[in-house]
Amino acid sequence: MQGLSIAVVVIVVLGLLLSTMSVRIVKQYENGVQFRLGRVIGERKPGLRLVIPFVDVLHRISLRIVTMPIQSQGIITRDNVSVDVSAVAYFKVVDAVRSVVAIENVGAAIDQIAQTTLRKVVGQHTLDQTLSETDKINLDIKAILDVTTVEWGVQVTLVELKDIQLPDSMKRAMARQAEAEREKRAKIIAAEGESLAAAALGQASDTMMAHPLALQLRNLQTLVEIGVDKNSTVVFPAPLMSTIAELGSFLAREGAAAVGPQSPVVVPEAIATAPNGVSSVGGR
Repeated sequence: MQGLSIAVVVIVVLGLLLSTMSVRIVKQYENGVQFRLGRVIGERKPGLRLVIPFVDVLHRISLRIVTMPIQSQGIITRDNVSVDVSAVAYFKVVDAVRSVVAIENVGAAIDQIAQTTLRKVVGQHTLDQTLSETDKINLDIKAILDVTTVEWGVQVTLVELKDIQLPDSMKRAMARQAEAEREKRAKIIAAEGESLAAAALGQASDTMMAHPLALQLRNLQTLVEIGVDKNSTVVFPAPLMSTIAELGSFLAREGAAAVGPQSPVVVPEAIATAPNGVSSVGGR
């Protein structure tokens, strides 16, 4: 009787052990690939799955997107410039059976093919294209990887260039180029300003030609501006002084007309014109 009890206990323990070894749980983000005696018998969806111990093997494959950094690669561009380029790739398994049967280590394989593809694609572009056409380079790398990885049941969702390291000499040359470009734009802007100023001055001169009194007022304004500096002597060209003399004569004639024909005409003594065409006005 005691022997029978021991046998029952052993059978129960073995049953529990076999049950534990038979139960497999496939998570929501996984798919299972079940092998029986070395042959694939099917793909198992998420949930509780039973296998035959020592006969079946269940490989669980994650279907989540994997982020894989592509280490920096020393690349010579098409215009013979040495650069170090690093990138990052995103991929996911879309066929669990192929990812197990077709290739041994899908992550390592994609890492290696991504490095060689990065060198190949970047090497076909010049430095300027590598810096300015990163979107096109990303798409080219992704297209090449997709052709290869589709046989492995893997889809590459995105490839992005992460960092581009330039030699110090090339950085200095690019800085000089950028500085020259800024100087060119500054000179163009200054030239455009001079052109606008010249056009405005031309319009102003036309206005002064049509209205001579405007020129006289401008000249008098110049006198006021110079007088602010408290200069003791101011020398003006003869045309300006002759204009002032004409203005004095005009004022004298107006005064004589207002007083009458018998009143003498008094010309202001402060206005005088030198015979050599240059007049001087003294002041303290």
